[in-house]
Amino acid sequence: MTNNPHISVQNLNVHIGNQQILKDISINIPNKKVISIIGPSGCGKTTLLKTFNRLLDDTADVKITGKVLVDGENIYDPKAEVTHIRKKMGLLSQRPYPLPMSIYDNIAYGPRLHGSPKRAELDELVEQQLKATGLWNEVKDRLHAPATRLSIGQQQRLCLARGLAVQPEIILGDESTSALDPVSTSIIEDLFISLKEKYTIVLVTHILRQARRVSDYIIFVYMGKIIEFGPTEELLLNPQQELTKEYVKGYIS
Repeated sequence: MTNNPHISVQNLNVHIGNQQILKDISINIPNKKVISIIGPSGCGKTTLLKTFNRLLDDTADVKITGKVLVDGENIYDPKAEVTHIRKKMGLLSQRPYPLPMSIYDNIAYGPRLHGSPKRAELDELVEQQLKATGLWNEVKDRLHAPATRLSIGQQQRLCLARGLAVQPEIILGDESTSALDPVSTSIIEDLFISLKEKYTIVLVTHILRQARRVSDYIIFVYMGKIIEFGPTEELLLNPQQELTKEYVKGYIS
C-alpha cells in the first residue's frame, strides 16, 4: 500500500499564531486510490488537506515544519516552485466557484495560463473534460453561456472539469458535496470512484456513509493527530483505537 506513496507526510507540524493545529503528522498516501479524511469539526482535517498544495502559505502567522513529499519532492523545500506544485493538484472546495466567464472559458482558463494551445486543441480539451465529468450532453449547446447560470451541482462538476483540464495528478476535495442535493452528490461520488483510475483523490468529509461509499482508505484525525489509518471497511467495522471506535459509533462528534 505504501511502498511507493504518491504523498508522503513526515513529522508535519502546523502552528497558526499560538495554536498548534497539526501535531507530528506522518503518513503515506497511496497512488490512484480514494482516501477520506474524517474526524470532528475543528480537528485539523482541512488544514491537513491544505498542506498538500501549500494553500496555507497565505495564512497569517502560520508556521509549518516537517516534510510533505509529492512524487518524492519536498514541496516545503525553500527551492520548491509553488506554481509547479499546485499544477499537480485539482481542488474542489465546499462550494463551487466558477470563474465569471463562459462554461468554455472556465475550462480553457488553466491550459491558456500554462501555455498557448491552439483553438482546435482547446475545443478537444473542453469536450474531453466535460465528458469526463458527465456535463457534455447537458451543456454542449450553450458552451459560451455564463457558467454562473448552471445549477450548483453542475457548477461543482464544472469546477472539477476545470481542475482536470491542467492535467493534475491529485484531486483534493474539501467537503466538496456538502452544499449539493442528493442527486448531485451521487454524481460527484461516482465521478470520484471512476477518476481514481487516473488520479490520487484525497477528500475531507464529515459524512461517514460517504467515506464508506467512495473510499479505499480512511484517515481518522482527532485534535490535530492521526489516530488511525487503514482500509475503509477495516477501519469502520473493526477499528483498532478506542477513539476511532467512539467516533464511528457516534459517541464523539
